[in-house]
Amino acid sequence: MIARALIVIMMLAGTAAFGVRATEEVPVAREPLASLPHELDRWDGRDAKPFPDDVVALLGVDDYIHRTYVSAAGAPVSLYAGYYDSQRQGDTIHSPQNCLPGAGWRPISSTTLSLPTRSGPVPVNQYVIQKGRDKQVVLYWYQGRGRVVANEYRNKLLMMWDAATERRTNGGLVRVMSPVMPGGDAAREATEFATALLPRLERLMP
Repeated sequence: MIARALIVIMMLAGTAAFGVRATEEVPVAREPLASLPHELDRWDGRDAKPFPDDVVALLGVDDYIHRTYVSAAGAPVSLYAGYYDSQRQGDTIHSPQNCLPGAGWRPISSTTLSLPTRSGPVPVNQYVIQKGRDKQVVLYWYQGRGRVVANEYRNKLLMMWDAATERRTNGGLVRVMSPVMPGGDAAREATEFATALLPRLERLMP
């Protein structure tokens, strides 16, 4: 019953979104992702090598950031955030559930965490992935239009609703990765970094 109701809601939202597809999208003022500080609490960041043009074209992002952050104690943390000014024309977020296995990473566990923010707890996905002997803890979430969402399908449903009611489909994906190393706590490092990161993204991914 719940699944049928969800399908009906998605169909109605999709129909409404189709009706305003030709309408100009409301522009959203924001700061570029590159303005994120390189010094973030106890972490110091450095820019990673830019993606090749064909990768950027495949992602379809209008803005992105790719950095590695390190602290005096703890594992390094890799940050990727990709932002879309609009998702009306076919450029949509690529889920890590598809991208990571495509790069050879195998998920071995998954759960949903709640991270604290000034406006209350928000949900994020946590995966442990493995390739050969290497393991990584991955946190990721969808952010934009005033929300942080973990579930991919809920994010798409909300995007269709916002397209119809707010004339906005802007948003993006945030992914944090930390390698599992002997004597370390990659899950804690990734979680603490993500908690420090979230409030800084509000003006970058509104």
